[in-house]
Amino acid sequence: MSIEVDGKPIQARKGQMIIQATDAAGIYIPRFCYHAKLPVAANCRMCLVEVEKSPKPLPACATPVAEGMKVYTRSDRARDAQKGVMEFLLINHPLDCPICDQGGECPLQDQALGYGKDYSRYEESKRVVADKDIGPLIATFMTRCIHCTRCVRFGQELAGVMEFGMLGRGEHSEIRTFLDRSVDSELSGNVIDLCPVGALTSKPFQYTARPWELSNHASISPHDCVGANINVQTLRGKVMRVLPRVNEAVNECWLADRDRFAYEGLNSDERLRVPMVHRGGQWEEVDWATALEFTVNGLQKTIAAHGAGQLGALASPTSTLEEFYLLQKLVRALGSDHVDHRLRQLDFSDDRTMPRFPSLGVPFPALEDQEAVLLIGANPRKDQPLLGLRLRKAVRYRGAQVLAVNPVDYEYTYAPAARFVGGADDMYVAVGEVLKALAAELKAPLHEANWVDALDARPHARAIAAYLARPGRKLVLLGNYAMSHPQAAGLRALAARIAAIAGATLGMLPEANSAGAWLAGCVPHRGPNGAAAREGGLGVQAMLRSPRKAYLLLGIEPELDILDAPRAAAAMDGADFVAMLSAFKPSIYRSRAVGYADVLLPIAPFSETAGTFVNAEGRRQPFEAATRPLGEARPAWKILRVLGNHLGLPGFEYTSLDEVRAELDQTIEAGALQPGAVPTPARVALSEGELARIAEVPIYAVDPIVRRAASLQKTADNPPPAARVNAAEAARRKLADGDSVDVHMAEGEARLPLVIDARVPDGCVLIPSGYPETATLGPAGPVSLERAS
Repeated sequence: MSIEVDGKPIQARKGQMIIQATDAAGIYIPRFCYHAKLPVAANCRMCLVEVEKSPKPLPACATPVAEGMKVYTRSDRARDAQKGVMEFLLINHPLDCPICDQGGECPLQDQALGYGKDYSRYEESKRVVADKDIGPLIATFMTRCIHCTRCVRFGQELAGVMEFGMLGRGEHSEIRTFLDRSVDSELSGNVIDLCPVGALTSKPFQYTARPWELSNHASISPHDCVGANINVQTLRGKVMRVLPRVNEAVNECWLADRDRFAYEGLNSDERLRVPMVHRGGQWEEVDWATALEFTVNGLQKTIAAHGAGQLGALASPTSTLEEFYLLQKLVRALGSDHVDHRLRQLDFSDDRTMPRFPSLGVPFPALEDQEAVLLIGANPRKDQPLLGLRLRKAVRYRGAQVLAVNPVDYEYTYAPAARFVGGADDMYVAVGEVLKALAAELKAPLHEANWVDALDARPHARAIAAYLARPGRKLVLLGNYAMSHPQAAGLRALAARIAAIAGATLGMLPEANSAGAWLAGCVPHRGPNGAAAREGGLGVQAMLRSPRKAYLLLGIEPELDILDAPRAAAAMDGADFVAMLSAFKPSIYRSRAVGYADVLLPIAPFSETAGTFVNAEGRRQPFEAATRPLGEARPAWKILRVLGNHLGLPGFEYTSLDEVRAELDQTIEAGALQPGAVPTPARVALSEGELARIAEVPIYAVDPIVRRAASLQKTADNPPPAARVNAAEAARRKLADGDSVDVHMAEGEARLPLVIDARVPDGCVLIPSGYPETATLGPAGPVSLERAS
C-alpha cells in the first residue's frame, strides 16, 4: 500500500506500524522503547507523530499503516509532542553524562540534543532509585531508567527468562529483578545494548574507557559453532570490550554472554608472552631462534629414534581454518597421519561414513521455521545460546514442537512436547525405541539389527514418534553430548534413520570451528577438502590409548580440553617430547603441562591474528587481527610455517594467508552422513551401589580463553564442580546436600561436594569436565561415592 510521510510517498506492507515503514524508507523517527526485534510496548511516547484526521499525536510504533495515510514526523504538532515527552523523561534523570559509561553512545543523550531544551523548568527534587547488585556482568544505575521496558521484554520474549520486571506503582515504579535476585541468563548482556539510557552497563568494562577512544575491529567469536559476528574494541593495543556486529543470517544483533565477556581471558596475567624451554628441570625464557631450534631438534630426534608414526598432533577446535591446515600439512609431511581436533569425542567407528564436515543441515534462520525438532543429547540453550534463542522463537511464534532425548533434564526456555531423560545407556536405547515407534507409525521397513526390531517402544518414544510422523519441516539434531557419547556412532546411525523415515533433516552441532578442521584435513582419515587420507592415522582416543613418543599441541590444555583427561595426562607424562603452541602459560592449578611440556611457543589468540572460522551451517567467515600480538607471541600459522621451513619440508613458503587459503576449496559442501550398522547397546556394568557417570562440559569451561574470563567464572552458570545426584540416590547412600564425598572411578578419584539435583536421572551422577578438580576421573563408566572421612 502507499502512504505519505512528510509529503513524500512511500510503500508499506499491510500490518506494518508507521515506524517500521519509515525505517524501511530511511525516515527517522525518535524512539526509546521501540526495538525492531522486540514486541511493541509504546511506553516512552517519544515516537509521537501527527497523522492527518487524528485528533492527537499517535505513537508511530503502535499505529498501523493504512492506505492513503498521511503522516507528519516534523510538523510543529509532532515536534511539540516529541519535545514535551523529552522534557518529561528528563525530569527525574540525574543528568550525569560526564560519569556515565553510556556517554558518547547514548540514545537519550543524542535525542536530548535533538529534541530537548537547553534548560529545565523542573525545580523540585528528583526521584532516586537504589542500585541493585544483579551479578558480575551488569552494573545498575537505576535512577537513570526511563521505564522503556526493553530489558523486561527481551527476557520475557527472547531469552525466555523473565528476570527483570516493573515493580511498584506510579512514581514508585522501578525496573528490578524479582526478590533482588541476580540476572543469570546466558544472554543477559544483551540488555546492556538494549538499554537506551545507561541504567544497565557492562560491569567488566565499567570506567575503563570512553567509546570515542576505542577502535572498532570486525571479528568472529571462536567459542561455539555459531561463529557470532562481533566488534572487538581496543585501546592502545588492549581489548577493552566486545559488542555484537549485526548479521541477520548468523547472530542477528545478539551475543551470548560467553561471546561478549570472554575477552577478559585475552588480558589474563597467565598470557604466555615469550618462548620458554624446559631444561634441567627448570623453565627458561628464550628467544624465538632458540625455541624453534629446540622444537625442531626434539621432533627430529624422536622421529629418528622411533619413526614418524610416533608423532601425534592435537589441536583445539577454536583454531582457525588456516592453522588446522598447516598443522596437518606439517605432520603429514613428516610422515604421520596422527592428527585430530575432536578432543571430546570417544567413538570414532563411523569416521569413514561421516559427511565432509558436521553441520546443522539448515541455515540458522531456518531453525525458526521448523515445526518439529528432535534434540538428542543437546542443550543448545547453554552450548549454543544463539541457536537456543532461535529455537525458542520457533516454539513461541511458530508453535514448533521440541522433542528431547537427553542424559539430563536440561532447563530449556520452552517446554518440550515430549522428552526422555536417562543415562548414556538408557538414552541410546531410547533413541532406538523412537526409531522403532516411528517406523511402526509410518509403516516403514526397519532394516536394522535385531536389537532395534525387538524393542518395545515406551510411551515417551511413541509420543516423540507421533510428532515426527506429522507432515512439515522437521529437524533431528545431535548435540554436544551426543557427539561425545560412548556410542556416538550408533546414535548418529539411529538419528540418520529416524530423519530418513520422518522426512526430516539431520543436523549435528560440532564444537567451535570443528567444521573448519574437517575441511582443512585435521582428522586422521581425511585430507584437505574432504580427500581420503592414508590408512592407519590415529584419532585422539587412539593416540591416548596407544601413546605416542612426541606430541605437537595447538592451543589446548590436555587435562581440561580432552574428555578422557586421565589418559591424556598419562600420555603426555610418558612422551619423550611435547611441544605446546599456546596463548597461555600452564599453571600448577590449571594444568600438569608445567611438568610434561618441553617447549612453550606463545601463539596469538583470535583477537591478535587473522584467519577463517567455518560455522555449523558451513559459512566461511574470515577475520583480521584486532591488535598486535602480546609480547613476543606470533600467529600460530606463521609459527607452523617457520617450523616447516626449519624442518626442510617443501611447500611452506607462504607469505600471506591468502596463499594458504588458495590451497583450500572455498565451495565444498557438507554432504550427508552415510549411516552404517547400528551397534548393539554396550551397557556399563555397574556393581551394587555404583552409579554411571554423565560428563558434560559447562558453558564457561569450554576453552582456555573462557576459563580465564574472571567475570564469567563468577556467574551462576559456573558453580564449583560437584557430584550431582537426585534426592533418591542421595537418600539411598545416606548423603545430604553439601556433603563432601570421595568419588572413585577406575581411572582415579576426586573429592567433591555433593549437590542434590532433580535433573539427574536415577542410577547416574553428573560430574562436569573441564575442571582441574575432576581431571582425574574417566569420561564414562562406574562411579562409587563415599562420604569423605
